[in-house]
Amino acid sequence: MGHHILAIDQGTTSSRAIIFNDEAQPIATAQQEFPQYFPQDGWVEHDGEEIWQSILEVCREALKSALLEAEDISAIGITNQRETTLLWDAETGELLHNAIVWQDRRTAAYCAELQAAGHEPMVTERTGLLIDPYFSGTKLSWMLDNIEGARERAQQGTLRFGTVDCFLLWRLTGGRVHRTDATNASRTLLLNIHTQQWDEQMLELLDIPQSLLPEIMDNAADFGVTDPDVLGAAIPVAAMAGDQQAALFGQVCFEPGMVKSTYGTGCFMIMNTGTTPVSSKNRLLTTVAYRLDGETTYALEGSIFVAGAAIQWLRDGLKLIQHAGETEALARQTGDQCGVYLVPAFTGLGAPYWDPKARGAIFGLTRDTGIAEIVTAGLQSVCFQSRDLLDAMLRDSNQSISTLRVDGGMVVNNWVVQALANILGVAVDRPQITETTALGVAYLAGLHTGVFRDLEALTERWSCERTFAAAMPEAKREELYKGWLDAVSRVRGSS
Repeated sequence: MGHHILAIDQGTTSSRAIIFNDEAQPIATAQQEFPQYFPQDGWVEHDGEEIWQSILEVCREALKSALLEAEDISAIGITNQRETTLLWDAETGELLHNAIVWQDRRTAAYCAELQAAGHEPMVTERTGLLIDPYFSGTKLSWMLDNIEGARERAQQGTLRFGTVDCFLLWRLTGGRVHRTDATNASRTLLLNIHTQQWDEQMLELLDIPQSLLPEIMDNAADFGVTDPDVLGAAIPVAAMAGDQQAALFGQVCFEPGMVKSTYGTGCFMIMNTGTTPVSSKNRLLTTVAYRLDGETTYALEGSIFVAGAAIQWLRDGLKLIQHAGETEALARQTGDQCGVYLVPAFTGLGAPYWDPKARGAIFGLTRDTGIAEIVTAGLQSVCFQSRDLLDAMLRDSNQSISTLRVDGGMVVNNWVVQALANILGVAVDRPQITETTALGVAYLAGLHTGVFRDLEALTERWSCERTFAAAMPEAKREELYKGWLDAVSRVRGSS
């Protein structure tokens, strides 16, 4: 029957399982949304057990849809929402608290204290990151301080910390394996990106016992074997990668200077910078792109907290639309200069502002403003935020780019991709397979198990479905972007 790879794609709002054949073509997909919890302003949580159940169900559904049994799967690859933090009992696997999601801002005051104490230069030099509630380290510290008995149990060595990849691997292997990969580790505030080891100084700063932490692996590696009771057979887990790095890999951005941007719940733009980490002067992140055979490839990354989530809010919160698919027709009806700006700072602003106190707003409302204009402003906000990131990235890298590769759920919307090309002033390539997050981790699992030969063979597989050329006069582009910058300045909560 050939080789089949099961890609588990655990995202912020849904879990997905995609089965790929040995030609890297998807043959079955299953997806399931799960609840989001907002206990307080700026707090975002998931129930880890609900995540786990959703993973079991989509894996089983995908196998059934593909007419395959578990023993027909050669390998599993796991990709996941990054930075989301879980803590569980090492013996029973019982979770001590809801998962604290990457969007959560509850540690903003603690981060401000660390910044005021002058720690950020050291943190950035060692981890490539900034001190921000986004990352796992301060979330874990909060858990240890606020869950009754957690710190004592952690010091006794009876608790385990993990990002979602690590938690899923633990459950899939029946609690036998506690490992993560270099990309997810690089988002915790705890990894020294130069030594590729957990950093003792960061652990001391955040008061985190090392016994909590998983073993760090390459992205394509022997992560363990699933317990036969979970899916019906013992299947090797051969790859793990954070979702944005998996998308970079799926877009075969293997050469320095190549850039991809993924549009899902948030938006994440990553530039491959090669084997040398580039230190950002524009508040971007220096992170691990991927690590293969012990060699680390680095990247510059800009993170936007709200992209597709803005459209989800227009649908579920304001109930302006019933389905995201309606947005393209509304935007075409409105045009690209409606005069309305939506700044979706629902949980603060990410790169390059890093302002946890900022909150969302809509500007430019008039008596003529209707649903179409607000929806269009929501779509345009994604393009303007992408411009923020690309401008910062180009300043850091001292180079220009002619093409951006895009993927994720939002890029099925032709209006959005054309607007993106117009606002950025570069050509935008949309690949044949837009689910590049799952594809990337399938590539990694296939590399490790011999299904795919090497990176060159993967590069040959990439194909462009459509190129969107910039078609907006520069003066108009700059006028629209100036309006965006003005809107952002009005929601800023701190300097």
